[in-house]
Amino acid sequence: MTEKTRSPWNVGRFFETLTYFDAIPFIGCLKRLFAERASEETATREGKKIVGTILVVGATGGVGKRVVRRLLEKNYQVRALVRDAKRARELLGDKVELFEADLTIPETLTSKLADRISAVICCSGVRVQPVEGDTPTREKYYQGIKFYLPEVVDSPELVDYRGIKNLVEVVKKSLRSGEKILFDFTNPLADLKETWGAVDDVVMGGVSESNIRLVGGRAIFSGNVCTANNGGFASVRTRNFNLPLDLSDYQGIELRIQGDGKRYKFIIRAEDKWDGIGYCYSFDTLYNCWTTIRIPFTDLIPVFRAKTVPNAGAFEASKVYSMQLILSKFEYDGALNPNFSPGLFSLEIESIKAYGGQAKPQFIMVSSAGVTRPGRPGLNLEEEPPAVRLNDQLGGILTWKLQGEEAVRQSGINYTIVRPCALTEKPGNKVLVFDQGDNMKGQVSREAIAELCIQALQIPEACNKTFEVREEETVANSIDWKSLFANLKPD
Repeated sequence: MTEKTRSPWNVGRFFETLTYFDAIPFIGCLKRLFAERASEETATREGKKIVGTILVVGATGGVGKRVVRRLLEKNYQVRALVRDAKRARELLGDKVELFEADLTIPETLTSKLADRISAVICCSGVRVQPVEGDTPTREKYYQGIKFYLPEVVDSPELVDYRGIKNLVEVVKKSLRSGEKILFDFTNPLADLKETWGAVDDVVMGGVSESNIRLVGGRAIFSGNVCTANNGGFASVRTRNFNLPLDLSDYQGIELRIQGDGKRYKFIIRAEDKWDGIGYCYSFDTLYNCWTTIRIPFTDLIPVFRAKTVPNAGAFEASKVYSMQLILSKFEYDGALNPNFSPGLFSLEIESIKAYGGQAKPQFIMVSSAGVTRPGRPGLNLEEEPPAVRLNDQLGGILTWKLQGEEAVRQSGINYTIVRPCALTEKPGNKVLVFDQGDNMKGQVSREAIAELCIQALQIPEACNKTFEVREEETVANSIDWKSLFANLKPD
């Protein structure tokens, strides 16, 4: 469609736009009531799914399988690194993405392992197999060392140090601190049409047309913009998020785009009105060239129907209701877009992120209490757990765990290193005690450690800290995770 072959105003498109975005609430609700399916895609559109994949290593082990279960319950996307995909599928179920590889063989750890991950929870390690006639002091329990698959025998050096080092080298390229993925079009969670829709100048009598679609791991916003009928803009916009996003911990929005040389606008809204104030930022694109655009919240301009609203105040990032991309003939207050031309256009979007957030742990490592004790001067071995007493006989099981910790600490990734005392199968409902210095003894439930790992992902106070943990006998009514982490000293 060109200026000369324009079509008359399309009332049907106008009506569809209003109902899609609930501008006519009653009709819009009825339409979705009959059209929506009770599916995971619907849950995703309503903001219940968490964007960003968590990689779980050692996912079939005692702590790892509990971590996976809890992540799924909290609506995280989970990728599990496993040695035997068939066995892992039986154990972990169908909702987990499996990646078959071996930590001790670097060639199996391809870049796809870390593709689109937002964090790692590492529960891997050599495991000792109980033997018949185990004694109360558990020395016989430590007679054999095996990995999570009983038929595979590994040394602590291979698994707990070199394996961790191999893992760190692969994932550190993908873990970027202070980011929150809002839309990852390389790995969409739902049908794009469930979230994004066109808002063209048909709402004002114009005849421009646009759409957004997924092609080859990216979203393409394209169409034909026409200035006939006093029109001149095309856009795509999200429906209002059912739960507004809280981006108050971040500095702005980052777009990864490939354009056509035109100037576009990004609009974000802090209210749930259909025709309210939007906060805008204009950006130029390079033809056929991928570019990263950063939009500081402080640079957003409050606008109502392309006119600035000077008294609207600064953008409030704690309640984000919708986002929009627009190609318009006008800039602001009647000024023309200097890079506008009517006709066909195309903007490709790979991702939309929040950037500049407070650092949070992105590599959670389950290590062990006692890793610094072998060889410590003045230590009474008779009072120490079997792993400390038998460290040398077990191939340096604790020594190599400590080296694995160091590989994580030196990686540059934001981390939390958890050193649990003796792990149990108890419910995990007791009061937890954290300490540092590696002198702690006692027990702690695998259930509690799994929950601790997941809590650490969202708590900045857990960042770059190493600590021991045990349970008390008292049942915990609730756990103040933030205070527990805040009382620890950074490494």
